[in-house]
Amino acid sequence: MNYSGIKYTDMINGQGIRVSLFVSGCLHFCEGCFNYKTWDENFGHPFTEKEENQILEYFDKYNNSIRGLSLLGGDPTYPSNIDPLIKFLYKFKLRFPQKDIWIWSGYTWEEIIKDSQKLKLISLCDVLIDGKFNINLKDLNLKWKGSSNQRVIDIQQSLKYNAIIEYTN
Repeated sequence: MNYSGIKYTDMINGQGIRVSLFVSGCLHFCEGCFNYKTWDENFGHPFTEKEENQILEYFDKYNNSIRGLSLLGGDPTYPSNIDPLIKFLYKFKLRFPQKDIWIWSGYTWEEIIKDSQKLKLISLCDVLIDGKFNINLKDLNLKWKGSSNQRVIDIQQSLKYNAIIEYTN
């Protein structure tokens, strides 16, 4: 898996101060995408144990200041990203069980829950911003999403009740 960047102390991509990991690889090719370079799975740099450890050590150092981890892209649910992210999230959750994990995907909730691998990945997360970015529905006033067709979903509550439960802050 490749990544295009890691933002430490990000306050835009999720609630509170976060670490945001931007992965490479996307099959959606949304018109007007702000990060279109990450469509190519080979863009950026390999995400190795070194980068994993840097993120984990940053959380160790600033644990009280950082609310959680955000996974963006590209698309974290791109096929070659799923297994490496699952392995990383197991480590992350074991070390920081109180931190929340947000994930963005161009797939909808309905598409994700029909795919066992994608579901396994998002099940390790707390909040999903789902759906393709639609430039015709772009709205800069929206929190955490780029277009009004996208939803901010409470993953754990949605799985528990087998219904889409919108995240409320």
